[in-house]
Amino acid sequence: MQFKGKIKSKMPQQGLSIFAVMTGLANEHGAINLSQGFPDFDCHPELVELVHKYMKEGHNQYAPMPGVPQLREALAAKMEQDYGMRYHPDTEITITSGATEALYAAITAIVQPGDEVIVFEPYYDVYVPVIRYSGGRPVFVKLTVPDYRVDWTEVQAKITPKTRAVILNNPHNPGTSVFTKEDIARLEEIVSGSDIILISDEVYEHIVFDKEAHHSLAAYPRLAERSMVISSFGKTFHTTGWKMGWCAAPEALTAELRKIHQFITYSVNTPIQHAFAEFLRRRELIDGLKDFYQKKRDFFVELLKATPFKIIPAQGTYFQLVDFSGVSDESEMDFVKRLTIDYGVAAIPLSAFYHNMNDHRIIRFCFAKKKETLEQAVERLCRI
Repeated sequence: MQFKGKIKSKMPQQGLSIFAVMTGLANEHGAINLSQGFPDFDCHPELVELVHKYMKEGHNQYAPMPGVPQLREALAAKMEQDYGMRYHPDTEITITSGATEALYAAITAIVQPGDEVIVFEPYYDVYVPVIRYSGGRPVFVKLTVPDYRVDWTEVQAKITPKTRAVILNNPHNPGTSVFTKEDIARLEEIVSGSDIILISDEVYEHIVFDKEAHHSLAAYPRLAERSMVISSFGKTFHTTGWKMGWCAAPEALTAELRKIHQFITYSVNTPIQHAFAEFLRRRELIDGLKDFYQKKRDFFVELLKATPFKIIPAQGTYFQLVDFSGVSDESEMDFVKRLTIDYGVAAIPLSAFYHNMNDHRIIRFCFAKKKETLEQAVERLCRI
């Protein structure tokens, strides 16, 4: 069917997400998909039973717009336990349809036409399109390569009277680095005395390795008072397909976020909210997540040593970066396409996360997979 009218696109340069592109290519060629960030193992069976339980009990109609009270109360208690900050469950926590919706609502709620937003690149691909859609201008600060650290001197130099927000991603996807106390101190120094709002994407908050701590902005009062802290049940409980996240923020910022949220989804899946509210009591599963994924990271890294790739240490998330410059002089995009088609393993090019497609011949694999999946993938990679 052909539309014969005229369309003036609001985002004429925006194509498909790299995740959709690479997953589609993996499916087309029967490749092992280590590109998109999702586990290939199931969530805890008790969680599935809880969802079933609440469905059978009749919790199948609209939830309250901000989220069911039991879940917001459970999250307030969790954040106080984890970070020492007490958010009011009625006015400062909102349940969203995944972290992506929370990010969309946060950015569109606070960014006005002409505002500038500092973005660290490589960046998760949601940020920049939403900034531009809201009439804002992304101001890019490149992280150092290959350790993906922030140059705070450059950040300071790029702050202007038009700076409305800074988007932070910690642990960083795709860079796999984590903030240190020194990073937090420099951030506090830079935003002190300003009206800058911080949007903190912390969906991998519980996946930090080598006994490092996660420094949430929620744990630092002078930052928390200006921050919209966003996280996800999908990454913590292996349920990415359930699309449920949340945002914790001061009351005034939450009120603005909810103005947007109510007209995107209004509310999100009711029985799953009730299930998570009860399942959050299983604290040992949250506390064990670091060790669970570190074992997977270490296992994958040991396998990768048999390949010609140079391994870049991962401090957090469930991704592993490798440098293929010793293997090929192709662009990252060409290399991952060939990797998928010729060798049957799909990866993500980091150039897709730069506004001008910076190419360092570094690609990303997801290791949130079963042992046998990782073994089969590396067996194929060893043929390169």
